[in-house]
Amino acid sequence: MKNVHSALHHVIDLKKWQSLQDSLALVTKMSLITIDYKGTPVTDHSSCCDFCKYVRHDPSLLSLCKKCDSRGGLEAVRANKPYIYYCHFNIIDVAIPIIINDTYVGAVMAGQVKLPPHKEDTLEKLLHTSKSGIIEDTLETLEAEYERIPILSLERIKTISEMLYHLCNYIVEEAIDKQLSLESYTARLYSGQTRIKSEEISGFSVEHIKKVKKEVSNTLINAYVSETQTHPQTSLSPLLQPALDYIYQHKSENISLKKAAELCHISPSYFSRIFCKATGENFSTYLSKLKIQWSKELLETSDMTVNQISDTLGFNDAGYLIKKFKAHIGITPAVYRNNLPR
Repeated sequence: MKNVHSALHHVIDLKKWQSLQDSLALVTKMSLITIDYKGTPVTDHSSCCDFCKYVRHDPSLLSLCKKCDSRGGLEAVRANKPYIYYCHFNIIDVAIPIIINDTYVGAVMAGQVKLPPHKEDTLEKLLHTSKSGIIEDTLETLEAEYERIPILSLERIKTISEMLYHLCNYIVEEAIDKQLSLESYTARLYSGQTRIKSEEISGFSVEHIKKVKKEVSNTLINAYVSETQTHPQTSLSPLLQPALDYIYQHKSENISLKKAAELCHISPSYFSRIFCKATGENFSTYLSKLKIQWSKELLETSDMTVNQISDTLGFNDAGYLIKKFKAHIGITPAVYRNNLPR
């Protein structure tokens, strides 16, 4: 078993993690903060809402928040998965455990969102306090700030929580692998053994990084793209279905005609002919239109920038996305977003 360090700052670069956390908070519309296994924050709050900023500046209310965070973290550890619950202000929070080799090393606390009104759920309220008078007074004083707390569906919260859980644990595992590899390399240098087998420093390859980036991109896209935009069943030619399934399940990839044909176990020329017959357009045009449709939905439903959307959908650069978007829609992405109903 690996020797897991007890402090997160010994495992990951917290400055880089803070930057990633800030970006994740922006695109998920959830506040994020990372704590160690003792419950002590190791990052700043990302996108903390005005209501919670005020609450956490009040010592008597801050103590309640810390108790709530602590209990949420314990429940997440027991379940070994994200734990979604109500805080003492009936705000939705999520505790996402970071567990390495069965050892709890910390957690990402997400939330500061509300569910749509009149939606039934079975979520637990973790903290029932005797300080109900302070709670009521705070809600009355900060009514406007409380109303501005973002509203997300429970399905969206669950999707984001799962993505954060897998991402956090992947990154920490990879960081530990890298650190152990460097320690092994250093030890061998000092002992005079300069030849290192490549498999001894594996686990942090470019392919691994590409893989996790694709997984995160697809999770973010699926969180914002309407569930009604499901892939079509091509009754004219069932041969095409494996390629269509792959396209809709891997929205961040640029899938070539050759790969699509391989998925269908036919030649590229034959695939091209039957695809054009079934859809009325060639493969590259079809794929381009799909990505523009997905980019439209991301512009409508998320706060992602054009650069972020371009990267998430696998475009070469933002300029190429803008060019394609204008060719299909007639205006640039920025103009399209600015003209959306407020």
